[in-house]
Amino acid sequence: MRHAGVGVGVGLWGPSPRSERSSGGKAAAVKGAALHAVRGKSPPPPPSPPRQILAKSTEMIRQSSLTRLGCIINTAVNGGKRSGNGDTQWYFSQVKGTLDDDVTEADIISCVEFNHDGDLLATGDKGGRVVIFQRDPVSKNVIPRRGEYNVYSTFQSHEPEFDYLKSLEIEEKINKIRWLKRKNQAHFLLSTNDKTIKLWKVSERDKKVEGYNTKEETGQARDPSCITQLRVPVIKPMELMVEASPRRIFANAHTYHINSISVNSDQETYLSADDLRINLWHLEITDQSFNIVDIKPTNMEELTEVITAAEFHPVECNLFVYSSSKGTIRLCDMRAAALCDRHSKLFEEPEDPTNRSFFSEIISSISDVKLSNSGRYMISRDYLSVKVWDLHMETKPIESYPVHEYLRSKLCSLYENDCIFDKFECCWNGNDSAIMTGSYNNFFRMFDRTTKKDATLEASRDVAKPKTLLKPRKVCTGGKRKKDDISVDCLDFNKKILHTAWHPLENIIAVAATNNLFLFQDKF
Repeated sequence: MRHAGVGVGVGLWGPSPRSERSSGGKAAAVKGAALHAVRGKSPPPPPSPPRQILAKSTEMIRQSSLTRLGCIINTAVNGGKRSGNGDTQWYFSQVKGTLDDDVTEADIISCVEFNHDGDLLATGDKGGRVVIFQRDPVSKNVIPRRGEYNVYSTFQSHEPEFDYLKSLEIEEKINKIRWLKRKNQAHFLLSTNDKTIKLWKVSERDKKVEGYNTKEETGQARDPSCITQLRVPVIKPMELMVEASPRRIFANAHTYHINSISVNSDQETYLSADDLRINLWHLEITDQSFNIVDIKPTNMEELTEVITAAEFHPVECNLFVYSSSKGTIRLCDMRAAALCDRHSKLFEEPEDPTNRSFFSEIISSISDVKLSNSGRYMISRDYLSVKVWDLHMETKPIESYPVHEYLRSKLCSLYENDCIFDKFECCWNGNDSAIMTGSYNNFFRMFDRTTKKDATLEASRDVAKPKTLLKPRKVCTGGKRKKDDISVDCLDFNKKILHTAWHPLENIIAVAATNNLFLFQDKF
């Protein structure tokens, strides 16, 4: 394995698409814009004697009764709604953040992540802050369960920095948050901005020690000559305090902007990916990482694609995937070679010639890839759709869901206002039967893989009332429209759902809409 390069640097793509258009014409813009995505049968049993038949019948009746009882209990607990059902009714639960029109840039949410049991929910923002919400124990234990969360801890994860060597400012914006599985009373999470990854410990303290011999209660040291007798320190209860402290800082290993971090299933290592390289870290070692993928060409003018997302397999610690701006996903096996430049599998869908256009390269860029909880499937999000891939089949996705196909006719204006470069994330529900991703106008989309039903819902102040049922929204492209339909020409492209998260065990979802975090659940 190669050691990762050390040093900080600029984002790979300096100029915006506008400057490229003005300086290099449309042909150069397409290439630059596409790369901008950085940014046997057994014999029958012998017949049973009559007594055995009777016993079997009794057992079947007993099991049938138990099954019916189980269904009754499940209906009572779950409100008769099947998990992941396309007909699931979603209700407003909570909203975090002020519902004002005046939004401060630093307050815009940049990532959302549930921990492994769903009791904690972390958000990061453009101001470098991490806010952790904790599930209300009362709401968790009532029947039906409610998904209510309260602020648990807030801390400043990253500060703005300045690279004096390159005269560039390094933003404090939190790009990703990833939880580690809990091993003791404390919680641990990784957070990263463009350059630096930090491991945070979040712990509780509700006791304090009093009666020290060598120092006062204020912490000031006592004069040893004044100590005439020894005291036995005592532990006293105190008001609960939640402390967040940085345990490790992993820096100076990425030349370009970090877009992904992913904790390995061994819970000892993790990967970090930037535009051209993926590094492998050990959680206990901060001054050394190994470069496992490097797609940087010797001549940068020969660069044709960049890495957009990377993630470890949830079960196999030797496997990981990464996506690119050319719409491909590569599966790599670290057992095959120390340097995984040669992939084990390449997932790519042949382009439909009928849909070929000036914007094809841009909209085919994958902005997010997520492996299923079972590890058998993965989803990828490009600009207009979400695709489900079977890891056993590379040639084409097994399912494809259009997210906002009605925008295909608007690609030109979306290119002009740079919205075509927005990076939408996607997520699975707990049992891999449903998918969620965002769209514009504060709409978010949900797809049921079993029934093939889908829904468009809205996270807005209009639904921010307790137990409000979310009504499905529909976007029409012309002609007559119904009362609640919205025209594609009336969509607000400044309001967008880029980040979503699904509770790992229940139908509770978190949706980030600019500076607000909406929480919805499927029952009350």
